[in-house]
Amino acid sequence: MQSKQPRINSKTRPTSTGWLLLLGIILIAMNLRAPLTSVGPLIGIIRDDLGISNTLAGLITTLPLIAFALLSPLAPKLARRFGMSPVLFGALSLLVVGIVLRSSWNIGSLLIGTVILGLAISMCNVLMPSLIKEKYPLKIGIMIGVYSVSMNFSGAIASGISVPVANLTGLGWKGALGIWGMLAFIALLVWIPQLGRRQQKVKTTTSDEKRTNLWKSPLAWQVTLFMGLQSMIFYVVVSWLPDILKSQGMSSDSAGWVLSLMQLAILPVTFIVPILAGRMKNQIGLMILTALFFFSGIGGLLSGNHTLVLLWAILIGVGGGCAFSLAMMLFGLRTSNAHDAAELSGMAQSIGYLLAALGPILFGYLHDVTNGWNVPLIVLLVITSLLLIFGVASGRNRLIGEENS
Repeated sequence: MQSKQPRINSKTRPTSTGWLLLLGIILIAMNLRAPLTSVGPLIGIIRDDLGISNTLAGLITTLPLIAFALLSPLAPKLARRFGMSPVLFGALSLLVVGIVLRSSWNIGSLLIGTVILGLAISMCNVLMPSLIKEKYPLKIGIMIGVYSVSMNFSGAIASGISVPVANLTGLGWKGALGIWGMLAFIALLVWIPQLGRRQQKVKTTTSDEKRTNLWKSPLAWQVTLFMGLQSMIFYVVVSWLPDILKSQGMSSDSAGWVLSLMQLAILPVTFIVPILAGRMKNQIGLMILTALFFFSGIGGLLSGNHTLVLLWAILIGVGGGCAFSLAMMLFGLRTSNAHDAAELSGMAQSIGYLLAALGPILFGYLHDVTNGWNVPLIVLLVITSLLLIFGVASGRNRLIGEENS
């Protein structure tokens, strides 16, 4: 039996200001990956310029993930109290401050700014799927697709241009990281008109919606573990794929291009999959297909077949794009209102990014202990099996709070 869908208030349909809201969503999405992915290619330059250790340099990329894990559960509570649009505006303001501070002085400002922008991005990460469910109740799939493509596209661009901007323009690593503050500031300006619409919306959505204890819901935990495992796989692959390929005889430059190709393979999938998922009675078939992409790509790497390495990377990228898109869709598809969607997003992303932060460390440890990549890749296949199990469970057509109905 198909799950009951929430009634749609006519006030949630797009108005004459719909294009401005759409532009605001796109600009916010573009700010959620670029400030993070721009760091990786510059880590060596930052380390040498500041004279810091590899451990401290690695902390620059780990701190935002820890911030995501810690603050994600608080974002829905802030939105419930102050309204979603004002909280997003505050998050964008923090993001501008964090980016500027990160690029200002020394290692202290670098780390503090990194924490601040991590907190800002975590709030946006959690609230955007809920905002889309609230503002576009009839077009969730399309809008999640637009949101995902915007986020991943800007992230891929940031990875590619960071080093050229630092070296060719004379701006150095500080300028290469600091330029993303302009994009955040533009998003902040575009979002201002949304502030005046907050009060009426909060009243209409909070008066007739019951609270759900997601932490006691089996379905919420299934969605959360799916989100967490896909995050772990993505960040493990992004962190270690170049080293895996170099251990198999590939040059550093070539390994970097393979990683870029993997990220580009994500883009078309993150637009198509949400649309398909939104039109299906359940998402079990897409969950199985996602796991097959991961199994094929990771298994290919494990086989050591160098001639098909581009295919393995593309398969992993497509699997990652499918998994991320499905995770974002589940926040809306498995809840009956925008507030529950925000709470589920906060719960899932808190645990998800905690696993994402631990994943690269665990796999680095397994590599050191076994002196190779076979065991870590086998463990990644086991994690993919768990992803399939929780994906199939969360892909069934149910709503949280109605699992037994």
